[in-house]
Amino acid sequence: MLDKKPSAIVKYLNRYVMGQDDAKKTLAVAVYAHFRKLAQPRTDDAPIVKSNVLLIGPTGCGKTLMCETLSRALGVPFVTAEATSLAQSRYVNEEIEAILQRLIDRADGEVERAQHGIVFIDEIDKLKAGDGAPRSTSGESVQHALLKIMEGAMVRLGDGRYIDTTKILFICGGAFVGLDKIASTTHTYGYISTSGEDNPAILKRLNARVKPTDLFEYGLIPEFTGRLPITARFQELTKPLLVRIMTEPANSLYHQFRELFKGEGVDLEVAPEVFEQLADLAIEYKNGARSLRGLFEELLTPVLYVVPDDPRIQKVMLTSLFAEPKVIRGERPG
Repeated sequence: MLDKKPSAIVKYLNRYVMGQDDAKKTLAVAVYAHFRKLAQPRTDDAPIVKSNVLLIGPTGCGKTLMCETLSRALGVPFVTAEATSLAQSRYVNEEIEAILQRLIDRADGEVERAQHGIVFIDEIDKLKAGDGAPRSTSGESVQHALLKIMEGAMVRLGDGRYIDTTKILFICGGAFVGLDKIASTTHTYGYISTSGEDNPAILKRLNARVKPTDLFEYGLIPEFTGRLPITARFQELTKPLLVRIMTEPANSLYHQFRELFKGEGVDLEVAPEVFEQLADLAIEYKNGARSLRGLFEELLTPVLYVVPDDPRIQKVMLTSLFAEPKVIRGERPG
């Protein structure tokens, strides 16, 4: 694991994840503090106090991507799981053991290394009852099942080995549709006495914070929210941000496909208008950045079909979603 300061973590995240600056800082500080705690000498009467993280934001806004990128920055094993899959299983504890086994597999079988890894559990907001219905028994039972490992426990795996989850960082994520409506009806911190010397930005930040009581009302049990003391909010992706996602990251879609065409000896050029049109479609699909790859591949499929068979193609230019690609032919060098 690399020892990185929060500023260095954010700098690394900025290479691959566009926007979400506040969430990056919150997550970077949480992760830095978590691994600093692990590095400090401990005694039996001073156990590690876990600071697991809750990520709240719409579908496709980058929660999973940020966690994956974070694990690469730190050089620790990382696995993802879906809370809905846990809720649908008759044997929740066995599913949890399978998640931890996958973490060990990602650590090349090294249990000690896996015990310093990150587990991301998505769709945690689905562990609740629907509107007007009693709280889901399966969802609540999954919350209870996760409590012990999120706090720290010795878990026996199928092969007889044990893994200690005390040092594993658990990050939970969800869209939490309707949470803002709940928060708007709860008491704010407006009654706190302030003076002219107080910073109004601090009061604003307090009022914008997701409160444990909001999560209780949403459908998460108090014990579960208590295991997630740190909350980071992700914003919905705007059109300009979607365009940046396709073009700016070190591993952006545009960069990946330009390299793919380059391997065929062809130069790929996509006009800025095309990325704006793709962003418009992604917004219409209401699936965040998740639909961008499919849209981009669909756009390039006709060209990729003919390029390998035509050695005369030197350059492909895309000027609009509603125009045929312009293909420039000649004799390829070499």
